[in-house]
Amino acid sequence: MKQVTIAVIGAGQRGTGYADYVSEHPHEARIVAVAEPNPARRERFRLRHNLSEESCFASWQELLDKPPLADAALVCTQDRQHFEPSMAALGTGYHVLLEKPMSPDPRECLKMGQRAEQVERIFSICHVLRYTSFFSTIKQLVTEGALGRLISIQHNENVAFWHYAHSFVRGNWRNLRESSPMILAKSCHDMDILHWLAGADCLNLSSFGSLTHFTAANAPSGAPNRCLDGCPAEASCQYYAPKIYLTGKTGWPISVISEDTSLPALVKVLEVGPYGRCVYHCDNDVVDHQVVNMEFANEVTAAFTMSAFTSDVGRSLKLMGTKAELRGIVDDQHNEIEIRDFTTGAIKHLDLTHMNNQGGHGGGDYGIMRNFIHLVQHFPASGNQSETAVGKSVQSHLMAFAAEESRLTRTTINLPEFTQRIQALANQGSSDG
Repeated sequence: MKQVTIAVIGAGQRGTGYADYVSEHPHEARIVAVAEPNPARRERFRLRHNLSEESCFASWQELLDKPPLADAALVCTQDRQHFEPSMAALGTGYHVLLEKPMSPDPRECLKMGQRAEQVERIFSICHVLRYTSFFSTIKQLVTEGALGRLISIQHNENVAFWHYAHSFVRGNWRNLRESSPMILAKSCHDMDILHWLAGADCLNLSSFGSLTHFTAANAPSGAPNRCLDGCPAEASCQYYAPKIYLTGKTGWPISVISEDTSLPALVKVLEVGPYGRCVYHCDNDVVDHQVVNMEFANEVTAAFTMSAFTSDVGRSLKLMGTKAELRGIVDDQHNEIEIRDFTTGAIKHLDLTHMNNQGGHGGGDYGIMRNFIHLVQHFPASGNQSETAVGKSVQSHLMAFAAEESRLTRTTINLPEFTQRIQALANQGSSDG
């Protein structure tokens, strides 16, 4: 079987995680180049994958200005840096696996979908949840008719108070100008799963949510801008930075805030960096809770809730059909599905927890890498048959954009009309360009 060669654009947490799959499966693929602006991160990646200095670049432009160095490119840059390198990589001749979200601009999402139809290359989006044992099993059960006809879905994304504070108050996804709305940055996964499970396009949706708690108005009396500047509430505040980052552990999220995870280095980072700020005195503006109600073309309805105010880190859902209902929960400790049959009263339990350790996101990270490499190995016979091909992922992204518009305008959004409007803007932009 052909060994696929891969160039990684963005050697942060996501790019490094996907590359780990390659390290563990060298007979399937090999990393041959990297583009990463952070010198320390780039050098660490170079050593880990035994790359020459000539195959390491400080920018994606430098890498993609050259003739193709690999069969495929993994684009794992920040949200607002997805469109240009993806389009350039496709134009250069690479197969592309793009980290979600596709783009914080719906017009760019549509343009990428159109580009995927024009080029004879695999172009997939990292909607990794489809490749987990949990969601793939649920999809199979729905498809096989275990629930009868699917009628309604309740889906919760439990972000966890400390995770939300890390990523969406202090971290890279805290601010709309720098990243994207919460419903897109964190929950486009969930929009994709709901679209997939429902088995039809979304017709209408409405959404409500706000940034309620993480504001200056809720700061403890006398709280300074930084946790280490003598906060009077350090003992009672669950967001006090040392409680999260000075625990003696070195994995995520500690590994994100500093290349050097020694105690002195971490203390220094909290003294001067963004992760040491008081969560009530940050420049965050994304919502900390949001709900979305959806109606699909086959009359399936869905209710989605994202909340930061929970200790859980994972997802829980309930699918209601004409013959049975399904409940499920997936997180670091659970990977469990329960089906209750209406006729017999029988309860069937499926415990998939033993599969949680097969890569990040419950095995989804490795699952999508396995699928992407397989498609490249068998190209062109494989075509672009990925479960998360960009053409399929555009719909769930538009659902997220429409949900944000609904939240801001407090109106119900018709998806076909919304899509037509965005398409007209995208066409106008192309003409102006």
